[in-house]
Amino acid sequence: MAIQDIYPTALRLLGRPVLVVGGGPVAERRAKGLLDAGAKVTVVAPVATEAVRGLASSGLLTWEQREYRSSDIDGVWFVQTATGTAAVDTQVAADAEAQRIWCVNASDHEASAAWTPAVAVVDDVKIAINAGGDPRRAMALRNAVATALETGDLPLRRHRKPGTAGSVALVGGGPGDSGLITVRGRRLLGQADVVVADRLGPRDLLKELAPDVRVIEVGKTPGHHPVPQLEINRILVEEALKGNRVVRLKGGDPYVLGRGGEEAEFCRQNGVEVEVVSGVTSAISVPAAAGIPVTHRGLAKGFSVVTGHEELSEVPARPDHTVVLLMGVAQLRDSAAELAGSGLPLDTPVGIVENGYLPDQRVTIGTLGTIADQAEAVGVANPAVIVIGDVVRVSPFAPPHFKTADYSTITPNRPRVRSN
Repeated sequence: MAIQDIYPTALRLLGRPVLVVGGGPVAERRAKGLLDAGAKVTVVAPVATEAVRGLASSGLLTWEQREYRSSDIDGVWFVQTATGTAAVDTQVAADAEAQRIWCVNASDHEASAAWTPAVAVVDDVKIAINAGGDPRRAMALRNAVATALETGDLPLRRHRKPGTAGSVALVGGGPGDSGLITVRGRRLLGQADVVVADRLGPRDLLKELAPDVRVIEVGKTPGHHPVPQLEINRILVEEALKGNRVVRLKGGDPYVLGRGGEEAEFCRQNGVEVEVVSGVTSAISVPAAAGIPVTHRGLAKGFSVVTGHEELSEVPARPDHTVVLLMGVAQLRDSAAELAGSGLPLDTPVGIVENGYLPDQRVTIGTLGTIADQAEAVGVANPAVIVIGDVVRVSPFAPPHFKTADYSTITPNRPRVRSN
């Protein structure tokens, strides 16, 4: 049998009797697949695997513990033979052929009337691949296609919408580089009918959407919110109730200073199914892009994330407790003064990372006492993440005199000795 002789189709076996002849590992796999399809499975074999015996004892299939008889195929819709004995498999196939019943002969794929493809299920899509009678080749291709669907590299979006309400997914896209979105987020974006997009996040991915996917721009900048949050909430619910799959594509993580909690709650209050997909938060990832860990053995065991100088009075004013400021460029001078007034030494290192992970990333490093002047001199602008604390010393962008010799893992947990 050549691959050109195959007519691909799918059998609906729900509630229909089928026969599996054989009780070994191959027969076991085929029986499980048939059960998944809803078939009424009978296994005929003198011996069977533990799994087949378990399925029989639980009433999920019928096991006839004996040799095959030609009468076993009477009244069945489909036959799978996998005894491991060519003569028996050939006889089963011949009996099925005589009664015009489709039969898969595991012993001889060339002579088999039907082939079982390599199968995977992604969402509500079932992938079935035949590869010229080469099972391992088929499995490799199946796995590759399934992975491409899972990651969003192949379109999984529905074009015939079900007659039910749509859904909303709050997807954290990370700090902006398209490679930093999660696999789950990328997959949901590929399924979307409507994308409600922020100014930040993986904007390049919007170019990959199908032409009929609507993109609604709701991006905000500090102090300028052209689309108020209540309007964003309304858009999400309205589009979902039309039956659309809606993705709210946000920068960073939806639940880290992203108002994702408000959006999720509004959707639930209005009867809309909502899913939250965590993203790589810029509070941690953008400093990492400049080689700055928010915690480091021997330097810092904790960190705080804040959005403005008002909250700074409540965070520990110590160089060994990292402070991460988001959306803090405009208030940088006031924030530095607030921390200094709380007792943080003026020589505490400070790093500013603009456009983290993007081609125009820029790193500015100074101290609590100098950083505001430095930022103004070079024109630091949002999006930027500000990191305050001794962890900045680890950055490869830090000047040589910032380096200390006592934060290696060779002598862990030794307090850093500050020079006066």
